[in-house]
Amino acid sequence: MAALYDHPTPERFVVGTIGLPGERTFLLQAKSGTALTTVVVEKEQVEILADRVTELLDMVMVKDPAARVPQSAIDERIDNAGLNVPIEPEFRVGTMSLGWDTVAHELVVECFELTEEDAQTGTSAEPDEDEVERDVLRIVLDAAGSREFARRADQVVSAGRGDCPFCSLPLEPEGHLCPRANGIARV
Repeated sequence: MAALYDHPTPERFVVGTIGLPGERTFLLQAKSGTALTTVVVEKEQVEILADRVTELLDMVMVKDPAARVPQSAIDERIDNAGLNVPIEPEFRVGTMSLGWDTVAHELVVECFELTEEDAQTGTSAEPDEDEVERDVLRIVLDAAGSREFARRADQVVSAGRGDCPFCSLPLEPEGHLCPRANGIARV
């Protein structure tokens, strides 16, 4: 039986990491009262989710002024605190969905479990077309909370290793063999 981790009015919904740059594990964490849900995501998923949230909020801001979407994160809502403990992930995320409730003026994020079958085949089926039961994390955020989520996600993603100025690949602490410099090690 699949579990639904539902956070219709979370106190927090944040991205965080554990580990050193280059070896970080990315996590989404939602907290509502005593309920704490943590899931594992890929860095690319965080990056794409933050971009899509920002694009969606920008579109809503133009098309629906009644939604009162702020242009940027509101100072009172900024959350730079670490992840809540204990950090015990419920599942690894495969597919995510994103939507805007035009009546309640809220963002809805759903994160669906990546099953063992998905991992073996290298794909993640669409949840509606899939017969496999998947755990789901569902979060509903107001516009200000959504802006703050996107801001923090961008900050966490960019806090990793720096990029090589020549090839844009991540630099390891000991440098890397740069393809644009004909294999000469760059530090």
